[in-house]
Amino acid sequence: MKFGEKIKNARVAKNMTQAELAQAVGVSLRTMVSYENGDCYPKKREIYGNLAAVLGVDTNYLLTENEEFINAAGEKYGYRGKKYAQQLITDVSGLFAGGNMDDDDLDAVMKAVTDAYWIAKEKNKKYTPKKYRKEDKE
Repeated sequence: MKFGEKIKNARVAKNMTQAELAQAVGVSLRTMVSYENGDCYPKKREIYGNLAAVLGVDTNYLLTENEEFINAAGEKYGYRGKKYAQQLITDVSGLFAGGNMDDDDLDAVMKAVTDAYWIAKEKNKKYTPKKYRKEDKE
C-alpha cells in the first residue's frame, strides 16, 4: 500500500476530513491533498511523526512501502524468497534507526540493496538443480 493510501485509509477510519487532518498535523489542505494523491511526500521527519500521532498509527507503517518488493519476491521465488526479502528489509531498516540521513539518501540506499538482492537471486539460479527451478513465464 502506498503512503497516500495509508494516510487516506487511516483518516477515514478516524472519521476526519482532509482539512481537519491538515490542521492537526500543521500543514496546508493543499499539501494534505497532495500527500493522499501520492504527488508528494513530507520533507521533514516531524511531519511523519505528527501524522502517525494524529492517525494513531506507527511511524514505520507510514514510512515503509516495501510490500511490493516482498510480494514480488514471493511470486518469483516462493515462500523462501519472500522470507529472505522480509529479512533483508528488516536488517537494512535497522541500519537507519536513530540516524540523521536525508530521505533521498535513504531511498537510494534501499534501492541499491533491493537491486543487489535481485542480482544475487539471478546469479544463484545457476546453482539450483534444473528440476527445482521455476521457469520464467515471460
